[in-house]
Amino acid sequence: MTNSEQDDCGFTVALRAIGGKWKTSLLWTLHLRPHRFAELRRLSPGISEKVLTQQLRQMEADGLISRHDYGEMPPRVEYAITPRGLSLNDAVTAMSHWGKQHEAWKARRKTPA
Repeated sequence: MTNSEQDDCGFTVALRAIGGKWKTSLLWTLHLRPHRFAELRRLSPGISEKVLTQQLRQMEADGLISRHDYGEMPPRVEYAITPRGLSLNDAVTAMSHWGKQHEAWKARRKTPA
């Protein structure tokens, strides 16, 4: 199977959109309400400013979130989930549900009868 055949299913593209340690967490946080950068940093312990900036820029480029600059001093910028991001959040929620079921299944298999 060639790389182009692999990409035809769309799964690779979807995984790229949510790839990385923080994107799914950021999507989940933003689906609740818009947040400012500092709020997102506080709500994501362990993420560096550099990585948060990169992840937000990638998600904005993919149309998953929007960035609103109020043009004020001091600067005020908010990030919000877009309809496209909400639709991806639905898919991620389904994957999360599957993952929990899978973990339970694996735990049951390890339990001696």
